[in-house]
Amino acid sequence: MTTTPDLVASTLTRVMHTDRGRILSALASPTGDFQLAEEALQEAGEAALLHWARADIPQNPMAWLIRVAFRKAIDRLRSASRDSRKAAALAVLARDEAEDDPEDIPDERLRLMFTCCHPALDHKSQVALTLRTLGGLTTTEISRAFLDSEATMGQRLSRARAKIATAGIPFAIPGPDLWAERLESLLTVIYLIFNQGYSAATHPEATGPDTLDPDVSGGDQPGVDLCAEAIFLGRILAGLLPQEPEVLGLVSLMLSTHARRPARFDAAGAMVPLDQQDRGRWDREMIAQALAALDHAIVRLAPGPFQIKAAISALHVQAHFHAMTDWQQMILLYDALLRLEPSPVVRLNRAVALAEAGAGGIEAALAELRAIAPQLATYQPFYAALADFLARSGNGDEASAAYGRAIALSATAAERVFLAERRYCLPDGQKKGRA
Repeated sequence: MTTTPDLVASTLTRVMHTDRGRILSALASPTGDFQLAEEALQEAGEAALLHWARADIPQNPMAWLIRVAFRKAIDRLRSASRDSRKAAALAVLARDEAEDDPEDIPDERLRLMFTCCHPALDHKSQVALTLRTLGGLTTTEISRAFLDSEATMGQRLSRARAKIATAGIPFAIPGPDLWAERLESLLTVIYLIFNQGYSAATHPEATGPDTLDPDVSGGDQPGVDLCAEAIFLGRILAGLLPQEPEVLGLVSLMLSTHARRPARFDAAGAMVPLDQQDRGRWDREMIAQALAALDHAIVRLAPGPFQIKAAISALHVQAHFHAMTDWQQMILLYDALLRLEPSPVVRLNRAVALAEAGAGGIEAALAELRAIAPQLATYQPFYAALADFLARSGNGDEASAAYGRAIALSATAAERVFLAERRYCLPDGQKKGRA
């Protein structure tokens, strides 16, 4: 195959995405210096564009980049002032570059993940740093996805790297006493990335929220496909921790949710609610992967929140028709989830299952929503659910008011149009217009 500039660029882009985390962890883990690792990798990438075009693409591009990045890091340290910390880093890198074959360098991405998600960093910094270092997204892409300016996001990333260095945050896997808490934080960060992508869609080719799904917030900027990035990170983590059932539960949850993506919007870009979606458009291969991951998690006999959420999502994707959904089983799963996460959002979603479960469900669901109303006063899905239940119970005036509040709190144009149409379709005398 002829080596062309386009082939070199595409190969480098692919490696920088799929293997960036492993290369950075190989550089940063021995020295504890994020900035050095990123600068050395950037220089190695620039060298690859020139060298590969002249001498062909190496058989193992990742190993080539690690070797060159090691040398670039050593050069940077040698040219810097020789304080004790930099001298120690230089000694470590020189030893590793001399002794290790890049083909055999251990995968240190788990250390890098725990470092990016250290509790000393705020959640948004954890998310941004994880996307930058392990997902390989640019600062521009991350800023667009989170509706921040590029300068603001760049400053956030710089502060996070500096805090890791100045606070001496270790590139380490936490000990047994911190393991469960820190793993939960890491899973939460990946799920936050997924939810950000899930909520940001405004057109059929992007992701977007079903009206009543929980824990979503975002804007009208589609940006990069953060759902795909989160699944990519989840699969890396599952490969590093194949015996951790909650990791598998998270992967299953993301896959079964993302599998519904093709049916969430119609050809005009309008939202399609779950009960009206063409289930023939759901990604059956992705659903099969999700169910397999959940099966592997369940046999570990260590249930946790992500496994329960994955099981709830599995009930949706296993039903051939909306009416065939096992709502009673779903209510039991929400009861189990409430014992682990006694939050008003979980209660809201349990109320949705109650409303679908049969006789008396709407009244029971409305009673539950009224009980949690003070805790969800600014939560858009609460008002969307309340409006739906009120409309189905014949309370048109209250339903119209609830739709109005849901529209005002909606983050995307697609949500606003969908809810306005629902309000417009209330019985005559209760319509308040489409706007």
